[in-house]
Amino acid sequence: MTEKIYVIHENEEWTTHLFKRLDELQLPYEDWFINEGLVGLNDTPPEGVFYSRMSASSHTRGHRYAPEMADSLLAWLEHHGRTVFNGSRALRLEVSKVNQYMALNAAGIRTPKTIAANGREQIIAAAEKLDAPSFITKHNRAGKGLGVRLFHSIDALKEYLDGGEFDPSIDGITLIQEYIQAPEPFITRCEFVGGKFVYAVQVDTSEGFELCPADACSIEDLFCPVGEQPEEKPKFKVVEGFDDPIIVKYEKFLRQNDIAVAGIEFIRNAAGEIFTYDVNTNTNYNSDAEAAAGKFGMLELAKLLGKELAKSKVTL
Repeated sequence: MTEKIYVIHENEEWTTHLFKRLDELQLPYEDWFINEGLVGLNDTPPEGVFYSRMSASSHTRGHRYAPEMADSLLAWLEHHGRTVFNGSRALRLEVSKVNQYMALNAAGIRTPKTIAANGREQIIAAAEKLDAPSFITKHNRAGKGLGVRLFHSIDALKEYLDGGEFDPSIDGITLIQEYIQAPEPFITRCEFVGGKFVYAVQVDTSEGFELCPADACSIEDLFCPVGEQPEEKPKFKVVEGFDDPIIVKYEKFLRQNDIAVAGIEFIRNAAGEIFTYDVNTNTNYNSDAEAAAGKFGMLELAKLLGKELAKSKVTL
């Protein structure tokens, strides 16, 4: 059987660009769409290179247990010594902000003050304990800005919890986090392929919190980059010549956690201090921003997978 690249995912819209790049490079691959399925634990996996793009927001697309199914699949592949990019350790961080923050802190990376809570009274108690003038809520298993709300008082939080708009995290854990006020309304997202820095993109946050860079998000996410009317100012812009000591820390963090592909987001406060608040291990790229900069994340990823596939054929 011919060796292939196997792409594990649950959202076809997010694999289109990668498959196009694999086709361009004439690399053999197979689409492993994981939602419902089975894993024969006594079977032997095929030879090849495996890349997981499992998403924490899969439940918003009707794929509630896709991450759990992917975790079973990854455990099976890793047991048999297959080459897996963004394996079980990456997935563990993808589906839990708590795990992300603990791993980031272990690598010496600063995160916003955060408290995890389950239950109405505990969420309120967490906000009181945080004792911040402004704070946000967010889902522990998130993606797409799920559950992100900004509050300036405990009373406003109570009103939200008791109203019809409160949306609990799929894992039951709500995070209460200090609000980092940036002097300008933007965040920075650093993209990594093969654990190495590719580029940084500046994201305009003036319209809200949902910051998915994928073109496909324009269908469902109000604050994604592509709309019916062209924007005078692009929401996503690749930063030319970005160079900051945080990159070294991020690359170390990725090595420590066996993460090959990721987008890591941070915000600076008025003093210029960096707070890292999200690690996306199924990162997407904005085509307009990439075209303007002449840098292409999916192409770099396809090259990485192709290089690893060639290497595995030599060692057989």
